[in-house]
Amino acid sequence: MKPSQIVTALATLLDIRQPVFLWGAPGVGKSQVVAQAAASRGLELIDVRAVLLDPVDLRGLPRIDAAGSAVWCPPSFLPRTGRGALFLDELNTAPPLVQAACYQLILDRKLGEYTLPEGWTVLAAGNRESDRAITHRMPSALANRLVHLNFDPDLDDWLAWAQNAGIDPRVQAFLRFRPKLLHAYDPASSEKAFPSPRSWEFASRILAARPQAEALSALLCGAVGEAAGLECLGYLAICESLPETADVLANPEGVRLPEEPAAIYALCESVARKAADSTMPSLAVLAGRLPVEFGVLLMRDAAATEPSIVETEAFKGWATANSDVLVC
Repeated sequence: MKPSQIVTALATLLDIRQPVFLWGAPGVGKSQVVAQAAASRGLELIDVRAVLLDPVDLRGLPRIDAAGSAVWCPPSFLPRTGRGALFLDELNTAPPLVQAACYQLILDRKLGEYTLPEGWTVLAAGNRESDRAITHRMPSALANRLVHLNFDPDLDDWLAWAQNAGIDPRVQAFLRFRPKLLHAYDPASSEKAFPSPRSWEFASRILAARPQAEALSALLCGAVGEAAGLECLGYLAICESLPETADVLANPEGVRLPEEPAAIYALCESVARKAADSTMPSLAVLAGRLPVEFGVLLMRDAAATEPSIVETEAFKGWATANSDVLVC
């Protein structure tokens, strides 16, 4: 399932308080979609990294009560009231004794003398065994009490998120050009870094820091792997050679258009960010000069940046001229 479908499915399961396990490769964004699903239902989210816990961290410490009996004191991070989602991340990576404590929470909604409040749902996530990550096999008795969802990254979903998350537009444009590099994890590879939604976010933050040119190659390759990093560097060089966005908008009829598809992707991305009612006539002229698939890309991104442009005469004229393509 792609991320947007996972969010919808999780929201339904939260409504009925059904425990769920989310399976996915490293770096695909499992934690983020759980947070989105909880937020969509107005629920509090408690994110517990199971792999970092010792068994006593969940069960708590004993104390002697007034009757002289030992009573367990559960940890403060477990909820006592309200409604929410208790997210046990990296559950199948945690030591077996920690997993056993978590399983009791999932199976019985209890842990020693602690009881999970009625309004709370237990969610869990972990890497797949096929990813060759450090995992422990889930007992069948527990697996049968969970709904299992498989997480697959999706470029359109990631781009929709990236536009609101401040991801460098050049990274977004590069992944449009090379969509297979959004997530390219090879369990058999010995390379430490690899392309993933999470590592492309790292790459965007690196670019925002404006490192020196001699360090940029090592930093990008260290974030997304050598092959993807070098491809991205080549794309960034193409972006640097493009005309200024202001010059393109000032002279959309006469500006020299690049011929390489990678450069056209970069041009569309940079110009679409300037979408406004006032720039729509220039955008329409430029879109008309581009190959039709790039014209559609430009207008789609422009409308995502500034939805009001679809009401302008320039946009309506372009849409009418390209109605056959848009219907298809």
